[in-house]
Amino acid sequence: MNHGEKAEKLFLEGYNCAQSVLCAFENITGIERETAAKLASSFGGGLGRMREVCGAVSGASMVLGLAKGYCDPKDFEAKKAHYVLVQEFAKRFKEQNGSIICRELLSGVDTEKGGVPEKRTEQYYHKRPCALLCRQAAEILDEMFI
Repeated sequence: MNHGEKAEKLFLEGYNCAQSVLCAFENITGIERETAAKLASSFGGGLGRMREVCGAVSGASMVLGLAKGYCDPKDFEAKKAHYVLVQEFAKRFKEQNGSIICRELLSGVDTEKGGVPEKRTEQYYHKRPCALLCRQAAEILDEMFI
């Protein structure tokens, strides 16, 4: 199973979008699933279901940071190179989907208002593109890693 398939499967198992993408890359990041799921748990639904930056984009950004990030705050060139990488990911995601903002990606999808997550039902999965967005985010990462 490739990373895209794994991210989609994880979302369909009930993980949020950020968790699905980050956990799909455990073989790259070296972070075991429980820790990765906790780390990404706040980013689902566009950051705590506030519908801001898509959680799949946030999860992918975490993968990029773990796989190709910088750690020396004085290394300006490494910081610059990493931001270019994140921006390239966001550009590709936006080209495929029109946005990196959760509420825009869910435009036209009837979702319950407020910060409480919706129950995962067949209707929930049927009406939103999130599983596909997780798959696409992981596939873009794979393209970038090759």
